Amino acid sequence: MKFTVLTLFPELVAANLSQSILKRAIEAGVIEVEIINPRDFTKDKHKKVDDTPYGGGAGMLLAVQPFYDAFLSVDKTLNPRTFITTPSGKKYDQNFANELSRENHIILLCGHYEGFDQRIIDLIKPEEISIGDYVLTGGELPALCIIDSVTRLLDGAIGNNESAEFDSFQHGLLEHPHYTKPREYEGLKVPEVLLNGNHKEIEEWRFLKQLEITKQKRPDLFEKFVSEKINSLPKNLKKFFKNFYI
Repeated sequence: MKFTVLTLFPELVAANLSQSILKRAIEAGVIEVEIINPRDFTKDKHKKVDDTPYGGGAGMLLAVQPFYDAFLSVDKTLNPRTFITTPSGKKYDQNFANELSRENHIILLCGHYEGFDQRIIDLIKPEEISIGDYVLTGGELPALCIIDSVTRLLDGAIGNNESAEFDSFQHGLLEHPHYTKPREYEGLKVPEVLLNGNHKEIEEWRFLKQLEITKQKRPDLFEKFVSEKINSLPKNLKKFFKNFYI
């Protein structure tokens, strides 16, 4: 999987790629991340990449020429999907991450200041994507969120693929509680079911906790799960669900 990030702040992106899972994924060849700075393509003698908006208004807009030329420089042999991170985009979620994990190459355009000259969008025709209903200073953090969430779904990115398989939202439910040693701390004990070695009971307990937590904390997700996901459950969990909630 290849990611290409167009950003005026390459150091911000590179710093996050040099840590933890993303660093290991790059070293293992699971992902490749190309960082391109549109400032390197500007034809302005002062290396400007922004300017005041026509018609007036606050802030500065990113100019079309540097970003478009930077985009044209990207090797598109792998038929990439191109995204611009913007509050007006399609809401990013786990289903979207799963969809993107099946791509070969993703290009991410990171905005800054007051946004892009509209002609950048008109010429490149990127898909618009948003990580939430709030405004950030730039598109670098959303781009990193996308890279991180997609990478952990790829084979070889994390030590145990089951870790991603049972992440929150992966199957429409929040994640179950986790415990490690010691068995008891400050009077709080690890649930006995996790200690008995019965994998079927452990699986059912974890599923029950996912249902309880999701219903309590995200009833919207719970109702969506009941209406859309219940039929895709394994037979034993579907029966388990019906025994407790139907």
